[in-house]
Amino acid sequence: MEYLIIIISAIFVSNIVLAQYLGICPFLGVSGKVSTSVGMSGAVLFVMTIATIVTWLIQTYILEPFGITFLQTISFILVIASLVQMVEIILKKISPPLYQALGIFLPLITTNCAVLGVALLTVSRNYNLMEGVVFAVASAFGFGLAMLLFAGIREHLDLMDVPKGMRGVPIALVTAGILALAFMGFIGLV
Repeated sequence: MEYLIIIISAIFVSNIVLAQYLGICPFLGVSGKVSTSVGMSGAVLFVMTIATIVTWLIQTYILEPFGITFLQTISFILVIASLVQMVEIILKKISPPLYQALGIFLPLITTNCAVLGVALLTVSRNYNLMEGVVFAVASAFGFGLAMLLFAGIREHLDLMDVPKGMRGVPIALVTAGILALAFMGFIGLV
C-alpha cells in the first residue's frame, strides 16, 4: 500500500514539475512537439532512476557514516553529471541508433534540476532503496505525463488563432499555469 501512495503522490499530487516547479527549463523548452517530449521523458526516466540509486548508496554508505553530509548537494551534482556523461559514452559505443534518438536530451538532463531534486527528496524523506526507486520512477512518469500533456496542448495551440501579444512564451506560461491548477485537483487524493 505504501508503494501505491508513493506512486500516486509522485505522479499526480506532488508532480515534480507542476507542484514542485523542478525541471521547468526542459518542460518549457523541449515541449514544443510531442515526439521530442517523449524522447526527453524516456531519457529522464532512465537517468533519474539510476541517479537516485547511486546517490542513495553514496548518502547511505559514504556521506552519513563519515559524517560529511554537508557535501551532499555537491556530490549529488557531480554524480549526476558524471552519470549522464558515462551513459552518453556507453550509448554511443553500444547502441548508436539509441544514442542518435536521444540526441540533445542526454546533455540537457545534466542541467535538469528535477533529477537532483528527486535524489535530494529521496534522502530527505528517509526512503529506503526500494521506496527511493519507486519514487524516482513515479516522479519520472509524472514528469513525462506533464511534458506530454503540455506538448499536446502546445501543438494544438499552434493551430489556433491566438492573439499576437500572447503567441509563443506568454501563452505557454498561461497554459502551464492552468495545467498546474488542474493538477491541484488531485491534492485530496492521497
